[in-house]
Amino acid sequence: MNTELKDGVLIAKPEGRIDGVNARDFHEALSEAIGDDSSAVLVDLAAINYISSAGLRTFLLVAKTLQQRSAQFALCSLSEPIREIFEISGFDKIIAIHASEEEALTALS
Repeated sequence: MNTELKDGVLIAKPEGRIDGVNARDFHEALSEAIGDDSSAVLVDLAAINYISSAGLRTFLLVAKTLQQRSAQFALCSLSEPIREIFEISGFDKIIAIHASEEEALTALS
Protein backbone atom coordinates (compact mmCIF):
# COMPACT_ATOMS: atom_id res chain seq x y z
CA MET A 1 0.00 0.00 0.00
CA ASN A 2 1.36 3.37 -1.01
CA THR A 3 0.76 6.46 1.11
CA GLU A 4 1.37 10.14 0.54
CA LEU A 5 0.61 13.41 2.28
CA LYS A 6 -1.19 16.00 0.16
CA ASP A 7 -2.53 19.29 1.53
CA GLY A 8 -2.37 17.88 5.07
CA VAL A 9 -4.40 14.79 4.12
CA LEU A 10 -2.89 11.32 4.41
CA ILE A 11 -3.80 9.42 1.24
CA ALA A 12 -3.54 5.62 1.28
CA LYS A 13 -3.73 3.62 -1.94
CA PRO A 14 -4.22 -0.11 -1.40
CA GLU A 15 -4.22 -2.51 -4.35
CA GLY A 16 -5.88 -5.79 -5.28
CA ARG A 17 -8.14 -7.45 -2.74
CA ILE A 18 -9.11 -6.72 0.85
CA ASP A 19 -10.50 -9.96 2.21
CA GLY A 20 -10.28 -12.43 5.08
CA VAL A 21 -6.75 -13.39 4.08
CA ASN A 22 -5.22 -9.91 4.29
CA ALA A 23 -7.76 -7.66 6.09
CA ARG A 24 -5.85 -7.81 9.39
CA ASP A 25 -2.55 -6.93 7.69
CA PHE A 26 -4.27 -4.12 5.76
CA HIS A 27 -5.78 -2.76 8.99
CA GLU A 28 -2.40 -2.82 10.73
CA ALA A 29 -0.64 -1.16 7.79
CA LEU A 30 -3.31 1.54 7.51
CA SER A 31 -3.36 2.18 11.27
CA GLU A 32 0.43 2.44 11.28
CA ALA A 33 0.39 4.88 8.35
CA ILE A 34 -2.26 7.02 10.07
CA GLY A 35 -0.31 7.28 13.31
CA ASP A 36 -1.47 9.55 16.12
CA ASP A 37 -1.31 12.90 14.40
CA SER A 38 -3.28 12.54 11.15
CA SER A 39 -6.32 14.82 11.18
CA ALA A 40 -7.65 13.75 7.76
CA VAL A 41 -7.32 10.38 6.03
CA LEU A 42 -8.38 9.45 2.51
CA VAL A 43 -8.27 5.91 1.16
CA ASP A 44 -8.19 5.79 -2.64
CA LEU A 45 -9.79 2.50 -3.72
CA ALA A 46 -9.16 2.87 -7.46
CA ALA A 47 -6.87 -0.20 -7.49
CA ILE A 48 -9.13 -2.41 -5.33
CA ASN A 49 -10.97 -5.07 -7.31
CA TYR A 50 -12.55 -7.05 -4.44
CA ILE A 51 -13.59 -6.40 -0.86
CA SER A 52 -15.13 -8.89 1.56
CA SER A 53 -17.01 -8.33 4.81
CA ALA A 54 -13.65 -8.57 6.60
CA GLY A 55 -12.42 -5.69 4.45
CA LEU A 56 -15.53 -3.65 5.20
CA ARG A 57 -14.99 -4.26 8.91
CA THR A 58 -11.49 -2.81 8.59
CA PHE A 59 -12.88 0.45 7.23
CA LEU A 60 -15.49 0.56 10.01
CA LEU A 61 -12.79 0.12 12.68
CA VAL A 62 -10.61 2.84 11.16
CA ALA A 63 -13.60 5.18 10.81
CA LYS A 64 -14.53 4.67 14.49
CA THR A 65 -10.96 5.24 15.65
CA LEU A 66 -10.65 8.45 13.65
CA GLN A 67 -14.10 9.65 14.72
CA GLN A 68 -13.13 9.24 18.39
CA ARG A 69 -10.31 11.72 17.89
CA SER A 70 -12.31 14.08 15.65
CA ALA A 71 -10.25 13.28 12.54
CA GLN A 72 -11.86 13.18 9.10
CA PHE A 73 -12.07 9.97 7.06
CA ALA A 74 -13.20 9.40 3.50
CA LEU A 75 -12.92 6.98 0.59
CA CYS A 76 -12.65 7.80 -3.09
CA SER A 77 -12.44 6.34 -6.59
CA LEU A 78 -14.51 3.22 -5.94
CA SER A 79 -15.24 1.06 -8.97
CA GLU A 80 -18.92 0.35 -9.58
CA PRO A 81 -18.86 -3.18 -8.03
CA ILE A 82 -17.00 -1.93 -4.93
CA ARG A 83 -19.36 1.07 -4.60
CA GLU A 84 -22.34 -1.32 -4.74
CA ILE A 85 -20.91 -3.35 -1.86
CA PHE A 86 -20.58 -0.19 0.25
CA GLU A 87 -24.15 0.85 -0.64
CA ILE A 88 -25.72 -2.57 0.00
CA SER A 89 -23.95 -2.84 3.36
CA GLY A 90 -24.99 0.71 4.31
CA PHE A 91 -21.36 1.73 4.82
CA ASP A 92 -21.85 4.63 2.41
CA LYS A 93 -24.02 6.18 5.16
CA ILE A 94 -21.20 5.81 7.73
CA ILE A 95 -18.14 6.73 5.65
CA ALA A 96 -17.93 9.65 3.21
CA ILE A 97 -17.42 8.40 -0.35
CA HIS A 98 -16.23 10.69 -3.13
CA ALA A 99 -16.02 10.11 -6.88
CA SER A 100 -12.43 11.30 -7.21
CA GLU A 101 -9.34 12.14 -5.18
CA GLU A 102 -9.70 15.81 -6.11
CA GLU A 103 -13.31 15.92 -4.91
CA ALA A 104 -12.37 14.19 -1.66
CA LEU A 105 -9.44 16.53 -0.98
CA THR A 106 -11.72 19.53 -1.50
CA ALA A 107 -14.24 18.09 0.97
CA LEU A 108 -11.58 17.22 3.55
CA SER A 109 -9.79 20.58 3.51
